[in-house]
Amino acid sequence: MLLKYFYNEKLAQASYMVGCQKTGEAIMIDPGRDIQPYLEAAEKEDMKIVATTETHIHADYISGSRELADRAGATLYLSDEGGEGWQYLFMDGYPHQKLYDGSTFMIGNIKFEVMHTPGHTPEHISFILTDTAGANKPMGIFTGDFVFVGSIGRPDLLEKAAKIKDTAEKGAKQMYDSVQRFKALPDYLQVWPGHGAGSACGKGLGAIPSSTVGYEKLFNPMLNIEDEREFIDALLAGQPEPPTYFAMMKKLNKEGPAVIGDVQPPEKMPFSVLKETLAEALVIDTRSAEAFAAGHIPGSINIPAGNAFTNWAGWFLSFDEPFYLITGQAMDVNIDLQTIGLDNLGGYFDLSVLDQWGELQSYQTMDAPKLAEAIAKGDVTLVDVRNQSEWEEGHIAQATHIMLGYLPERVGEVPVSNGNPVALLCRSGNRSAIAASILQAKGIENVINMEGGINLWSRKQLPVVH
Repeated sequence: MLLKYFYNEKLAQASYMVGCQKTGEAIMIDPGRDIQPYLEAAEKEDMKIVATTETHIHADYISGSRELADRAGATLYLSDEGGEGWQYLFMDGYPHQKLYDGSTFMIGNIKFEVMHTPGHTPEHISFILTDTAGANKPMGIFTGDFVFVGSIGRPDLLEKAAKIKDTAEKGAKQMYDSVQRFKALPDYLQVWPGHGAGSACGKGLGAIPSSTVGYEKLFNPMLNIEDEREFIDALLAGQPEPPTYFAMMKKLNKEGPAVIGDVQPPEKMPFSVLKETLAEALVIDTRSAEAFAAGHIPGSINIPAGNAFTNWAGWFLSFDEPFYLITGQAMDVNIDLQTIGLDNLGGYFDLSVLDQWGELQSYQTMDAPKLAEAIAKGDVTLVDVRNQSEWEEGHIAQATHIMLGYLPERVGEVPVSNGNPVALLCRSGNRSAIAASILQAKGIENVINMEGGINLWSRKQLPVVH
């Protein structure tokens, strides 16, 4: 048997290839939209991807199952659990098998048994794997967004992101019941989850790629809460704000995302249309925060092309209107955008436009001790753009709290008085740099990014309130 692990750091998302080496057949579990790495790995391993499956209708990235079905001829094995409204709507166009609790199917000599594990979503399933060529007992379980290393999936996304009322409490109750089934599995089973640290599909996820049922029963805090009410309350408390694009992901993955085929390079735009473009559309500068702070084109917004890029692009970019980039890595960034369904990139400007523009805009950075002095003198106003749970753990008394994802629509709440600059802070200075660019693009030009964020502030033993 072949088990190959793929991990997208920008989405904190895991996909798995399971192959039968005797028959040369393989299946992808929870594939991402960019299927080229899977096709290349299959060719290298002398495998053919004959099937694809998913643990649930994903909210945080575009699935690659339809892409594999269309381009590689893979059979779809998808959940038909969850009741009315939770069925995949594109299966009829491809060879497929609907899956239910207790369903089994074979890929070569490898057996997959379906376990319905609702809670994160109503249709969620997990897959228990047995390599029948050499064993009569299962080896492990693919848990998707059900059980993570050190945590479990959140049940509130449908209510918070998709705006489906009264689903968080119900989902938490379903998760409690699913966890009881999980705890009854053999301790030796390996656990292969769908996400790692950094995913918004849960809180407190571990950075270790796999675990075992027994280890999670011992050390996963949610698996050690026996009382149902206590479990529900603990699971719902402190969940991070879900990105606004999650609702669109649910819709696209349910209805069937567009097949993109071989990704084509985006169109390079001439400098002559840059001013017109800035007046009509959102223009994202993907350089580092440091480079952007030193000099940028007025009206552009900074989302650095790093591990957090897709998350914040999903928060701020429209799925309906074209947007543009200022970047030196257009192809890579476009692939990242397409992983979350942002297929409407209008084009990009290369970095030469910065030299052609003339006088660039900039903003200040300031370390914690200097900023503390300015705050004490009343020379600045302070905006904290961290998540609600981070704010509640400790914050600077003089700060106004506006979570970064909501900042564009809440700019009117930013305290601007007496011509004082607005200082922005987060945990380390990365999110606040994005916030600084947003305020400048919205017309609040005098901004400061707090270097090192609340982490440095605390290390300098400056006061926080809880």
